[in-house]
Amino acid sequence: MSNLELSDQELQRRETLTKLREYGIDPYPAALYPVTDKAKQIKEKYEEDKQVVIAGRLMRRKIQGKASFGDLQDDTGRIQVYFNRDEICPGEDKSLYNDVFKKLLDLGDFIGIKGKVFKTQVGEISIKVEEFTMLSKSLRPLPLPKTDADGKVHDAFTDPELRYRQRYVDLVVNPHVKDIFVKRSKLYTAMRNFFNDAGYMEVETPILQPIPGGAAARPFVTHHNALDIPLYMRIANELYLKRLIVGGFDGVYEFSKNFRNEGMDRTHNPEFTAMEIYVAYKDYNWMMEFTENLLEHCAVAVNGSSKTTFNGQEIDFKAPYARVTMRDSILEFTGFDINGKSEDELRAACKDLGIDVDETMGKGKLIDEIFGEKCEGNYIQPTFITDYPKEMSPLCKSHRDNPELTERFELMVCGKEIANSYSELNDPIDQRERFEEQVRLAEKGDDEATEMIDQDFLRALEYGMPPAAGLGIGMDRLIMYLTDNPAIQEVLFFPQMKPEKFGAKKGPELKEDEQLIFDLLAKEQTMDLNVLKEKAGLSNKKWDKGVKGLTKNGLAKVTKDTNGLTIEMIG
Repeated sequence: MSNLELSDQELQRRETLTKLREYGIDPYPAALYPVTDKAKQIKEKYEEDKQVVIAGRLMRRKIQGKASFGDLQDDTGRIQVYFNRDEICPGEDKSLYNDVFKKLLDLGDFIGIKGKVFKTQVGEISIKVEEFTMLSKSLRPLPLPKTDADGKVHDAFTDPELRYRQRYVDLVVNPHVKDIFVKRSKLYTAMRNFFNDAGYMEVETPILQPIPGGAAARPFVTHHNALDIPLYMRIANELYLKRLIVGGFDGVYEFSKNFRNEGMDRTHNPEFTAMEIYVAYKDYNWMMEFTENLLEHCAVAVNGSSKTTFNGQEIDFKAPYARVTMRDSILEFTGFDINGKSEDELRAACKDLGIDVDETMGKGKLIDEIFGEKCEGNYIQPTFITDYPKEMSPLCKSHRDNPELTERFELMVCGKEIANSYSELNDPIDQRERFEEQVRLAEKGDDEATEMIDQDFLRALEYGMPPAAGLGIGMDRLIMYLTDNPAIQEVLFFPQMKPEKFGAKKGPELKEDEQLIFDLLAKEQTMDLNVLKEKAGLSNKKWDKGVKGLTKNGLAKVTKDTNGLTIEMIG
């Protein structure tokens, strides 16, 4: 990066970097630092005069002559640290405090501290520093929020675009964000423990697949050069897990990264995590009870209670959950009975209900549209929607009491589906016919229908698969509900974003008034501030915001001399 692209603060930090090296201090040492303590544990288990060794970022510093206070932040939180010049520099040479600490350390730097625990006069647990070590120099200033005397927060790092792109900064300056991902980890641990205690085994299946199967979705396509064949990023792992049931495992599960080449919004990311589990000799009725007990267990593990709040509404994951058939749900919210209806009748009903449909949609897709538009959003508390029409479930066993239906449920929470389950289809002849129907729908124009038949999976079924129940849970959506986050981007460390362009010609994105001032200034490079203001023709408020935006982004600077105020471009 050219110096012309750096802000004043970044240039200053590079200067202190050089001075540290001139002082004989390696700003990026390779040696192990012997950390023995964490901020949270020091405060929870306070012990006067305990000798501790801790490391983290310097997040606050208040210099008061020979003594200074600061905050050190590690992965458990913050703790106050007290620097005393004579404690750090017991001899005649005070430069380690006067020069290194006061002048060459910056907020955001990683340092190691050795010292003793004590309480200040106001009772705050702190560490009296006896020795500090530079561990890593921060060359960019953190966007640290400030709280004024009235408790108002200024300069908070809240812009979603920046937060998602720079999650590493978000995690440092917004501690509550870290809590979301701690809870996410707890969810995975709780779910694993539940399955392991039941005797089921965690497995791994391929992410690159020769045939995209197990779900109705558009895949990402890549190419294997050595084999000269197309491969597909996994849209689901279902067919591989069922192969393992054929192979003799009674229960297998996997947390799988799946990829679907579809749109992005507040509840969809092209890369997402699903959990799928298959258990031999069970059916969907057993799986409903298993699911509600699983989710109650997970909610308690994550939040300490089966109850959580999402979007201002209290959600209770305590078992049991309500059960409503697909037919009854549609009948309740539309007055239309889907039972026995033809494709043409369903299409006409959609039009009567104001639902957009097209000629590529078969019966299953039409019913799905009715339910999605008119019913799904009404289920806030966990509710099982059961007994789906056969056309909607190509991998599901026919209902034992009605061959037009399947033994399937979806769990609805907060108006969205978070789990899907079948009594798994294990009749290879029936399965082949379902696959062939999917191919016909694909030829008709349904871009989510399966275009290829997985012949190897059919061969596996022909060897015999025991009756089984399967369950898939969208982990990202579940943790959204358990942490009260309406956007999936909030629960993914690194959500998919539009590509960010780097390079000398690419500067920060400017607001309209900033761009106007920048374009006028670019013609002259340096201008009298009042002349530029007059040319811009902006109100005082817009002018002030525009100039502040340019200076904050390091694109311009204002200087004062005997002739008045001058503004000039940087770089």
